[in-house]
Amino acid sequence: MEKLTLKVDGMACEHCVKAITNGLKAVPGVNAVSVDLKAKTVFTEYDPKLVTPEKIKHEIDDLGYDIVA
Repeated sequence: MEKLTLKVDGMACEHCVKAITNGLKAVPGVNAVSVDLKAKTVFTEYDPKLVTPEKIKHEIDDLGYDIVA
């Protein structure tokens, strides 16, 4: 398993947390998701054989949130 922590902009409430959590958990290969609203971070644990960091970032972007470089 690999781990990825991303700084994400645009999260403002528990709805945002649920949207990101549910969206990422639906991606094959993503095994764990933790969203810290206050720190504006999203932590994922994933199987690199099934999903790439780019796919995870793309999913967050598709949900309407911005990855902070």
